[in-house]
Amino acid sequence: MSISYGYVRVSSREQNETRQILALKELKILPEHIYMDRQSGKDFERPQYQKLCHKIKKDDVLYIKSIDRLGRNYEEILRQWSILTKEKGVDIVVLDMPLLDTRRGKDLMGTFLSDIVLQIASGNYFFSANKVYFFDILR
Repeated sequence: MSISYGYVRVSSREQNETRQILALKELKILPEHIYMDRQSGKDFERPQYQKLCHKIKKDDVLYIKSIDRLGRNYEEILRQWSILTKEKGVDIVVLDMPLLDTRRGKDLMGTFLSDIVLQIASGNYFFSANKVYFFDILR
């Protein structure tokens, strides 16, 4: 039986995680399956993210509010995405970007589309200084 998990990240004490947690609770994700880190997304050496990665298994689903909550390092996001989806067999759902939902299109075309959207979205998040998202039209 698959389990739904949520991951929340805020960079500092001043940032508020409420918006992310509420989105996960609306999906009926159990509080004990929500992992939260309060630190920079520059790398993936975060205690709760590491716990989540050890706990999550094949056919489980990981929900995140937006791709930048997963991390800030473009190459590392692509690497972690691959580890989770391809090596561990986990599905990932990015709530703010419905095209990034690996539960859909498990065939070659769906995987290809997800990979392309992830690469474009990740690059856009990290290279857009004022965070104007061109993917807003795809929502």
